[in-house]
Amino acid sequence: MHQAPSIDRPAREEPARWARARRGLMAVMRRLARERGAATAEYAVATMAAVGFAGLLVVILRGDEVRGILTDLVRNALTVG
Repeated sequence: MHQAPSIDRPAREEPARWARARRGLMAVMRRLARERGAATAEYAVATMAAVGFAGLLVVILRGDEVRGILTDLVRNALTVG
């Protein structure tokens, strides 16, 4: 809570306190700016892993044996009784 300057605490102390707060805020902002590229790199790695996994699935699912298993599975699921 902001208090008006008193006789014990002159008004000239207020600007100094704001300057310290501003320096602290700027230091935090500089630290956060250094971390900005980390999230982008993490997204790139996760995207490349997903693409690799999708490619592996495509190769596996193109096989005749796997296609037959999946066809039988769907056929059995759709038959009634």
